[in-house]
Amino acid sequence: MPSAISERFEEVRQRITRAAEASRRDPEAVTLIAVGKTFPAEVVQQAVTAGALDLGENRVQEAVAKKPHIAGARWHLIGPLQRNKARAALEVFDVVHTVDRTEIADRLQFLLGEHWPGRKLPVLVEINIGLEPQKAGALPEEAGELLGHVLGCDRLDVRGLMAIPPWADEAEASRPHFKNLRELRDRLQDQSGAPLPELSMGMSHDFEIAIAEGATMVRVGTAIFGPRG
Repeated sequence: MPSAISERFEEVRQRITRAAEASRRDPEAVTLIAVGKTFPAEVVQQAVTAGALDLGENRVQEAVAKKPHIAGARWHLIGPLQRNKARAALEVFDVVHTVDRTEIADRLQFLLGEHWPGRKLPVLVEINIGLEPQKAGALPEEAGELLGHVLGCDRLDVRGLMAIPPWADEAEASRPHFKNLRELRDRLQDQSGAPLPELSMGMSHDFEIAIAEGATMVRVGTAIFGPRG
């Protein structure tokens, strides 16, 4: 008998398919990242068993504790990265979505060179798309400068942009922020000449809107794992 998590995971995948097809996009072009924040490893493993290939965590230490007990997934850091947690992050995560300042890019670059000389880390540049003072991320007008710096770090494989729009009860309120991130990505791509194929945007309450606006990665927790305690 399928678990509640496997049923919800499959429902989310079907919603992604419908949203992509409604926008004349290939559903396979959208990566579903199952976000297991606060849930124990055995619960997150149920999502992997159901077919989750990508897992997201907000906190480095939580991923350090869980990863040894979960097999067969790619791990994404989707929360803020502190400089003193960079080495631990590199030991656990396959992709970092939250390069939000030059200091973090430089630290990752240094550690990769020192300890993982053959490795190139996929990263995304985090943008504070809603101009919220309490949130991490480069302001849109600073994004070009930060992107240029990160592109100069040869151990980092810059894949695109990531953002968390301001919270709103209505999913539709996120649309202008998603549109702004996509348009910013397009401008930066033109200005830098670097391909930036990924847009990490959209969560449980608004991922269908994000897909309509071009998301290639959606970060879904509650819709898969249920409400957090």
